[in-house]
Amino acid sequence: MTSADHALRDLLRAERAHHDRCRAALDAMVAGADEQVVVGEDVSASGADAEVLGYQLRSQAKAMRELPEGPLFFGRLDFSAGSHAGQSYHVGRLRITEHPAAPPLVVDWRAPVSRAFYQAGARDPQGVAVRRRFGWAPGSRGDSADLTGLEDEHLDQGESRVSEIVTREIERPRVGPMRDIAATIQPEQDDLVRADLAVSVCVQGAPGTGKTAVGLHRAAYLLYTHPQRIQRSGLLILGPNRTFLAYISEVLPALGETGVRQSTLLEEIARHPVTGTDEERTAALKHDARMAQVLRRALYARVAEEGAGALVVPDGSYRWRVGEDELTRIVREVRAEELPYDVGRERVRTRIVAALRQQAERRAGPRPNAWARRMSGTRGAGPYVDAVWPRVRPEEVLAELLTEPEVLASAADGLLDAEEQKAVLWAKPPRSFKSARWSPADLVLLDELAGLVEHPQGYGHVVVDEAQDLSAMECRAIARRAPFGSLTVLGDLAQGTTPWAARTWGELLGHLGKPDAELVPLTTGFRMPAPVADLANRLLSRLDVDVPAARSLRRDGELTLRETRPGEVPEAVVAAVRDAQVWEGAIGVIAADSDVTGLREVLTEAGVLTPRVTVIAASAVKGLEYDHVVVVEPRTIAESEERGLHRLYVALTRAVSRLEVVHARGLPF
Repeated sequence: MTSADHALRDLLRAERAHHDRCRAALDAMVAGADEQVVVGEDVSASGADAEVLGYQLRSQAKAMRELPEGPLFFGRLDFSAGSHAGQSYHVGRLRITEHPAAPPLVVDWRAPVSRAFYQAGARDPQGVAVRRRFGWAPGSRGDSADLTGLEDEHLDQGESRVSEIVTREIERPRVGPMRDIAATIQPEQDDLVRADLAVSVCVQGAPGTGKTAVGLHRAAYLLYTHPQRIQRSGLLILGPNRTFLAYISEVLPALGETGVRQSTLLEEIARHPVTGTDEERTAALKHDARMAQVLRRALYARVAEEGAGALVVPDGSYRWRVGEDELTRIVREVRAEELPYDVGRERVRTRIVAALRQQAERRAGPRPNAWARRMSGTRGAGPYVDAVWPRVRPEEVLAELLTEPEVLASAADGLLDAEEQKAVLWAKPPRSFKSARWSPADLVLLDELAGLVEHPQGYGHVVVDEAQDLSAMECRAIARRAPFGSLTVLGDLAQGTTPWAARTWGELLGHLGKPDAELVPLTTGFRMPAPVADLANRLLSRLDVDVPAARSLRRDGELTLRETRPGEVPEAVVAAVRDAQVWEGAIGVIAADSDVTGLREVLTEAGVLTPRVTVIAASAVKGLEYDHVVVVEPRTIAESEERGLHRLYVALTRAVSRLEVVHARGLPF
């Protein structure tokens, strides 16, 4: 054994000992959190304060107990200059200390000092002498992890190299849910992760560039950096579907953040279950931005600015009177203020009562609050307000709009032509809005109306993934939930597959209420092998979007084009899956929606549909990834819908290691 081997063995022994110390300290932190819950129950406080304290302590203890198993640090920084000169810090997913006042054994990856781990380099060491990365393997003796290796970069000596540990981590097989990338964040990703809370960012990310991971890590960073502000206003993660949310569900808990709302937009806005469907043209019209103005007109058509006459209110032996001209002025002024409908209604009531009060006080002196309340009720201004600014429910307004052609024609005049109006109307009008069969697009319209009636509760920050598929009306629904908060918008215009998918980011960001959001492209792929990226770029040139091509840092990976005869495609798919099963990792078989059931049956009969093989429709694969992908009949996928080439682009870019394309028909790229 050489002296270098002896030195490495000694370093590994010392780092393993430090990890054992960290494990003991973490166990003590978990026990301490549980003990605080018990002690907190005995604290003398008011009922409300005790309830809040108890909730906070129980939440903290629960979060500590639910931390995933794994290595407690993945890096180390040794500083030789700057404010941290002479100090060494282990970097991990959360701060670990033996005592709150003691120096940390591990610093959180989000702490300011940790930024050098991601940003320092040979040209700009940032005071770092040595950056160390650790390699881990699953524990062999029941432990959470075994330290198997380490790499040192001597930045103060100008040393810079590609990390084999980082490369192995990026190329590790994709088994199970999405993992965090705290150990492998690249400098350009780190800049996005640490963007200020007040800044809205739009990330145009090619497949495999880590845009979803960046969004989730930015959420974790904001929760760490602004805990009180985020707790007050909330943080929301919006994904395209439940499958995608399940796939990313373990990332934030792995980073020490639990309790974050992760939802689909439909779940966020749904006032009723989805029981109806729309034809594609009808859905596209309902998602069109013009519908916002149609809905506003339909709602405010119920407000009568004039013609209701004067208001006379009896008050004992007196009769207070507000003239028709003054009432009309009040209603018009409130309309011009563009308040939420319900707020405007109460504003009209308040101003009418103020006019009555002014008369009464000129005649009989100050009036008590009880008098004002009486004047605002059913014996005062109430009936007049109900007549000129009636109470409404969004369901009533929308049901009337979509069932009565005259109402729609009035609201849509100059916005929708006659054919479009006919397409929007319900084919079978329900007996009442209570029996209506609401489609997903109807729920988006209901949310727009509900937002006109009363603004929804907002969030301090919203992360929106797969944003390129949002319609204008869906964007408006998100904007209503972050009027004063910021957004992290993630997407890829090339992967837009809905009929209303964005062609450019500018218009979409405008509908999201963040037209000045910074647009940042990510083009360096860490997940997708170079042969797969090259194939995807060939197809990219045929798509109607202007986005930069992806480039892959990975020179590994395989691409196979397996051509077969018509009628023999199922057998070729079985063979492709058998070939893939030789390798470690998850296998995804992606086909046109209409072919999925048949392929699943074929693979089951052949005995190759094991737990690590998933047969999935091309329409459901967005955001997911597999080590080995078999794409079946690309031309069928491309012809299955209006934006089928975009759907195919998504399918071809799901592979992490190997991609095999099985086809009997000609390839569309």
